[in-house]
Amino acid sequence: MSMTVADDVRLLKKQPSRKLPRMTTAPRPRSQVTDPTGRQVATNVRRLREARGWSTYDLARLLEAAGRPIAASAIAKLERAERRVDTGDLTALAAVLRVNPSALLLPFTDDPASVVEITGVGEVDAERAWDWVDGEMPIERVQPGDPSGALLQFQVYARPPGRRMQLSPGEVD
Repeated sequence: MSMTVADDVRLLKKQPSRKLPRMTTAPRPRSQVTDPTGRQVATNVRRLREARGWSTYDLARLLEAAGRPIAASAIAKLERAERRVDTGDLTALAAVLRVNPSALLLPFTDDPASVVEITGVGEVDAERAWDWVDGEMPIERVQPGDPSGALLQFQVYARPPGRRMQLSPGEVD
C-alpha cells in the first residue's frame, strides 16, 4: 500500500540537506579600502565620471570596449572605497576617463598649503606630491647642495634618459 504525506506527518518535517551550509554565520562585512591613496582613487573616479555626465553603466561599457571589463556594480563599489583597484584597472580607468594615471592618485589641487596623505609616504604638501607623481622631484626634500645625491639618483632611476629634467643648482631645496 502506498503512503501519502497526509498519512504520515513525519514526511512534512524534511531534514535539511547536509550539503547546504547553515545560515547561522554572520554576513561578511563590507570590505573597505583603508589606504589614503586607494580612497583618493575612489574619490577621483567618481569626480571624473560625474564631470563627464556618465553613469556607472556608461563607464562600464567604455571599459568593456577598451578591453578591461569592470561591472557597473564593481565601479559603484570602487567609488565607495569598497573595492580595490589594481594597476591594470587604474590605467584602464585613466585611459577611458581621458586623464593621466596621476590624476586618479592625487587630489585635484597642487596648492602647497594643501596637505596630501600618500600611502607609504605620509603627509606632504600637494605641490610636492604632484612633482613626485609627475616624475619631476623626489618625494623627500633634497638638502641644499644635495650631498646625498638624492636628486641625481631620482633622475637616474625614475625617468628614462630622454625624459630627465635639466635642473639648475638653484632648483634644489
